[in-house]
Amino acid sequence: MKTICLYFQVHQPLRLKRYRFFNMGKDHHYLDEASNRAIMQEVAANCYLPMNSLLQELIHKYGNKFKVSFSITGLAIEQFRTYAPEVLDSFRALAATGSVEFLAETYDHSLASLANRDEFISQVEAHSTLIQKEFGQKPTVFRNTELIYSDSIAETVSSMGFKAILTEGAKHILGWKSPNFVYASALDQKLRVLLRNFKLSDDIAFRFSDRSWNEWPLTAERYVSWLTAPDLPGELINLFMDYETFGEHQKASTGIFEFMRYFVDLSLKSKQLKFATPSEAAKKHQPAAIFSSPYPISWADEERDVTAWLGNELQNEAFQTLYKLRDKVVQLNDPDFNYVWNFMQCSDHFYYMATKWFSDGDVHQYFNPYGSPYEAFINYMNVLSDFTIELDRRAALQHAQQASVEEHCVLA
Repeated sequence: MKTICLYFQVHQPLRLKRYRFFNMGKDHHYLDEASNRAIMQEVAANCYLPMNSLLQELIHKYGNKFKVSFSITGLAIEQFRTYAPEVLDSFRALAATGSVEFLAETYDHSLASLANRDEFISQVEAHSTLIQKEFGQKPTVFRNTELIYSDSIAETVSSMGFKAILTEGAKHILGWKSPNFVYASALDQKLRVLLRNFKLSDDIAFRFSDRSWNEWPLTAERYVSWLTAPDLPGELINLFMDYETFGEHQKASTGIFEFMRYFVDLSLKSKQLKFATPSEAAKKHQPAAIFSSPYPISWADEERDVTAWLGNELQNEAFQTLYKLRDKVVQLNDPDFNYVWNFMQCSDHFYYMATKWFSDGDVHQYFNPYGSPYEAFINYMNVLSDFTIELDRRAALQHAQQASVEEHCVLA
């Protein structure tokens, strides 16, 4: 009997408004509130609410035989609170069933793991605190932004007390080995590694409605037959995908919700498949081998590396300029500046600057509100420039106030 581990990523960035050079020094409101509200409410109606309702239905029908897991970014939860509180309520209801596990990640869906260890740890701790507050669970499994993984990142994650980590079953790392086993992290073998089966995951996430695909239309019966095929190696099938697959990327008219309903039904009726959360899977299955990746990998594009975010000069300049500000932001410790610092770290901003287009280039197009990578870069850097000016001004004011207080104390 094979174990199915279903994991869904829930994330919506806080999008920047069109911010021009002439706004600098005058306008310090950087977000496109109208767009953020409209997109959140649209995705809530198309995906979050109907899919959460379906999962509730399946859990009610099958009890603890059906399990699922999520990681929900802090930025998404903030927007649920503001624009779609009913979505947050529906996730809380799922948490109450006991059949849903919530994973930790970076609060801002950031690339901090590639920039600054202290910032990375701070964001993960903030996110774990948020998940415990909202859903009553202290995460024991970690999922980094875009499944970014390296040996050093895994070592940091293990040092924070996590028991398992999710990442991509990248061919250039696995070689002949199968992603359908639990692995042990190279630098700390107590940390279990769960690898995404990208072929079976992408059959749903990307190819489900593709009429040019030779397996279209994909039925639940055929999909389950692939999972139960005698020649499928391994003992664990990790199906990891964006939650927006259901109803947003794959519209309801494609039959994606019906597929999910019958997929679960047929999997359990097969007597050859069962569902487990990542923590259950990591605990049950012994590691088959060591998993080592000296350099960062991810689940993006054909290369499965980080060049979707840091693959050109525009992206790297923006990234380096941003993280040079960290010490100033931390020292100032002002809630308003911390808020901007957080949403400016969101990986989506760098994704919009990508100049590469491969098999999932349509995904770049789908999420990108800009006409070109250069436009995305200019808009981001205009906002970052104004933020830097204001940060320096506020830091100077704070320093002057502290000096005044110290002088007053000496005179007294």
